Amino acid sequence: MSFLEQIKKNRLNLKATETQVTYADGRKAIECKDKVRLLDEKSHGFVVDTKPDTVPACILDNNLYLGSQDSVDASNINSFGLTHILSVGIDTPNADLYSNVTCKYVPCLDLPETDLKAVCDESNQFIADALNNDGKVLVHCNAGVSRSTSVVIGYLVTCKRLSFNEAYDLVKSKRPCIQPNAGFLKQLKEF
Repeated sequence: MSFLEQIKKNRLNLKATETQVTYADGRKAIECKDKVRLLDEKSHGFVVDTKPDTVPACILDNNLYLGSQDSVDASNINSFGLTHILSVGIDTPNADLYSNVTCKYVPCLDLPETDLKAVCDESNQFIADALNNDGKVLVHCNAGVSRSTSVVIGYLVTCKRLSFNEAYDLVKSKRPCIQPNAGFLKQLKEF
């Protein structure tokens, strides 16, 4: 009996295990062997952030900040002297209240297959223009963990010529909760 035949035979003896899967759109299913049974219940397709995260991390030279949507408020805009807000994948909260701040929205889904280079190309231009004019930029997404983090790392690698490891370590040292998704990490290493 060939090795492949042995594996196939042994596979038949494995105990069936049910796994509950939550898809990106919030649908839930039970997977068992080659069968998928959709459940009626739905949930968020992402981790719900219930703890306020109101203070952005200063990443670079007191002019590049990283945070969650909770960090976009008048208090932070005033105390950090923010002139620009880059919103990655989520609209700037209460943008109409900040008439003295230049806001930009860049579409980005927190999915491994999202083209991060295209997102960073658009974001890098906004960040560079602001910093070259003595601006102060806050980059944020929903939780400040994956999308905005990836954009900031992409900026540091592309525009500041840091290696991926240097950029990642710098951002992690300033904001320990970062966790870009696996697809973003793979893409960033190829920048």
